[in-house]
Amino acid sequence: MNGNIVGTIDGAELAFYAFVLFFIALIFWLRREDRREGYPLEDELTGAIETVGGPLYAASTKSFRLPHGKGTVTAPTQGREPVKIAARRTDVFGGAPYAPTGNPLADGIGPAAYADRAKWPDIDAHGKPRIVPISSDDHISVAPTSTDPRGLKVIAADGKVAGTVTDLWVDRAEHMIRYLSVDTGSGTVLAPMAMALVRHDHVSIDAINAADYGAAPVPASATEITRYEEERVIGYFGGGYLYANADRQEPWL
Repeated sequence: MNGNIVGTIDGAELAFYAFVLFFIALIFWLRREDRREGYPLEDELTGAIETVGGPLYAASTKSFRLPHGKGTVTAPTQGREPVKIAARRTDVFGGAPYAPTGNPLADGIGPAAYADRAKWPDIDAHGKPRIVPISSDDHISVAPTSTDPRGLKVIAADGKVAGTVTDLWVDRAEHMIRYLSVDTGSGTVLAPMAMALVRHDHVSIDAINAADYGAAPVPASATEITRYEEERVIGYFGGGYLYANADRQEPWL
């Protein structure tokens, strides 16, 4: 018994060939699947769209059913999403940085960038909004040993008072504070809790200046915030770490 099946072809050889063919097919399948988003590519300088490359390089359309009756989405999407950037390229080479031409905090430039997420709230396992004002939930409260930010002044990056914390927006699934509701005198905005430092007598948020609070994005509803709105709030405040003051855009060394 020598293990040959036909002539000099044995079982081990057939297994090796089968593995090679499977591996090649797997690579093609993976490369097709990862092209569902971000393709076809475009030239960095001219914006010209590159060719798709044929059926071996492009994935077929697949539909995904969203939970809690949110409909279906397909990938890849048909057509290209128009993106208008309020910025100019500072040089004529690929990878050159962009300089903002308007308000970079609101225009989504650099660290203020955001994604166009779904225009409905992030929900928990029961289909209810996860992030709500603490005043509308009886099951969550501030720990007695912690400082309650409500009623404290908010000190901005320029050292000025931006407003007063009036409410806390909490994540009912994680049991943590996500946003601080800040009354600026002319309106109420949400500030990310992750960028706040709570002291015993004030709250420090060094992301943006006091004057920038007036243009901060606000949710359309007083009881919930959509994923789309969350992106813009976090992008606005996050961009302040680079664009709030001119000296933040200069090198440290």
